[in-house]
Amino acid sequence: MKRKTLIIIFSIITTILTGECLVYRFILRFISSSDNSTLVHIIKIGYWAVLPIFIVSSFFIWKKYYSSQKPAFSGTMFKLAGVFVLIYIPKIMLAATLLLQLILTWCSKLFILIFNTSANDHVLFLNENPFAVIPVIGLFLSGIVFMVILYGITLGRFRFRIRRVNLRFATLPESFDGLKVIQISDLHTGSAYGNQHRYRKAVRLINNEKPDIIFFTGDIVNEFSGELNGWEEIIGRLDARYGKFSILGNHDYGDYYPWKNPEDQKANVRQIIDFEIRMGFRVLLNESISITKNGQEIKILGVENWGMSMFKRYGRLDEAMKGIETSAFKILLSHDPSHWDAEIAGKTNINLTLSGHTHGFQFGVRIKRLHWSPVKWFYPRWEGLHKLGEQYLYVNTGLGFIGFPGRIGIPPEITVLNLFTGKQNS
Repeated sequence: MKRKTLIIIFSIITTILTGECLVYRFILRFISSSDNSTLVHIIKIGYWAVLPIFIVSSFFIWKKYYSSQKPAFSGTMFKLAGVFVLIYIPKIMLAATLLLQLILTWCSKLFILIFNTSANDHVLFLNENPFAVIPVIGLFLSGIVFMVILYGITLGRFRFRIRRVNLRFATLPESFDGLKVIQISDLHTGSAYGNQHRYRKAVRLINNEKPDIIFFTGDIVNEFSGELNGWEEIIGRLDARYGKFSILGNHDYGDYYPWKNPEDQKANVRQIIDFEIRMGFRVLLNESISITKNGQEIKILGVENWGMSMFKRYGRLDEAMKGIETSAFKILLSHDPSHWDAEIAGKTNINLTLSGHTHGFQFGVRIKRLHWSPVKWFYPRWEGLHKLGEQYLYVNTGLGFIGFPGRIGIPPEITVLNLFTGKQNS
């Protein structure tokens, strides 16, 4: 295990345990005076039992998931992760205020000791406990955080939102003026086990737009083709005038599972591709296809996953561009937005690239001009529209979820891109 990973794990464990101790100390203030000793013991034991129960349960479900490959265990595992976040993030926030109170109390005592004075000699210490209000503020803030996380888990992850983008291209053929393209990405069907019906609304929203083309930019599963069972009646209903096109994302290769042999992994990928084909998608694997209208055409290119060094690179842009005329209008599907800066922007004449992958971290702020999420530390182009010269990149923040079973501030996204001929946008 890399040193950086070990440092991160150690930091997380230290933070959680420190928070546990501070909150436990806080709780003891209220229960220590109780006459019911049995209740006090139950609270003490129960408090320290929660974390081990989470760890053991998660490990058991994780083992069952990887041995059975059943999406039911995947869904349960992420629900546990959601409950963990729901409990421990507010608790850590409360612990931070308790730590602040403790530090200020120590500093005040040190101040008195150094200057040989008493609390009554200084205005700062007129009250017996001048910092008593800090935990109250902490309880209030942690309560707000608890409600926000609860919203993200229960409602936020299924509040599908349409984002509309109008783009003009001088090189777009006139026959395709007004072309309506819909992009969806990162469905992660295994995460939504038991909630497949929720996505019927997303399909209705998409079909109501009457799109000319639908693009899916990867990660239809978490790892296994079995996650797609029960999704036929939902995904298969997507309809577009000129067709539906898709690519594979990093999760679609099953690289995060210890397969017994390479043949099983390849069969899993093949089953995912076959499913998408049955649903009416043309899966583009380092290749291109033409769409023709009134004797004019545009090129749709799709590459397999190409990402940063932590992800395997299957994408071959040179293969996808074989035989394409330089003057052709080109739309590229590439799952990871880091590919755009590495091989596309300023290095090719691809007009529009569509990516996903980041999920917007499923947490952030996206209000008018304020767009922020922790994922921007890893992916500077983590959402929305980006431009370099006459080339565009659009990053869709995903329709599904993985890991944390919720979305806070970054709703599941359906992107509607309207393409027009004419002068480039400023």
